[in-house]
Amino acid sequence: MADEAAPSGEPAATAAGAAPQQQDFLVQYVVVRKDLWGAMKWPLGSVAAQCCHASSAAIWTHRDEEDTKAYLAPDNIDHMRKVVLEVKDEAALRKLSEALTAGGIQHKLWVEQPEDYPTCLATRPYLKSQVGAFFKKFQLSKAPIG
Repeated sequence: MADEAAPSGEPAATAAGAAPQQQDFLVQYVVVRKDLWGAMKWPLGSVAAQCCHASSAAIWTHRDEEDTKAYLAPDNIDHMRKVVLEVKDEAALRKLSEALTAGGIQHKLWVEQPEDYPTCLATRPYLKSQVGAFFKKFQLSKAPIG
């Protein structure tokens, strides 16, 4: 009996009740500047909006990529995965954007207008195995609530 992917995108258990094997999956990485809610005191809603802008723009810009189509497919829409990470400040965000560009990783650096202020970036959806190494050194975002 061959392993099949469950509707959630997780691997199904194999015959005889064996545990599922680890499976690669589509993921979108979103990276936001920690100084926005820290030193700059932006409200949570404003920071969340920056993440939404970057995510939407990355998906729209790369809507014709096969991984993006699969990520947005009707049978996957309730199972999308995003990882929201944080970087220290604008310089760190720009450095990450440059590294992604050099590595051929398609992404959108969101620059808030009319201020011309980089706040966040998001990759298009990729298999985790293709892009995970670029993000290993970053922490999950811990923006305070309220």
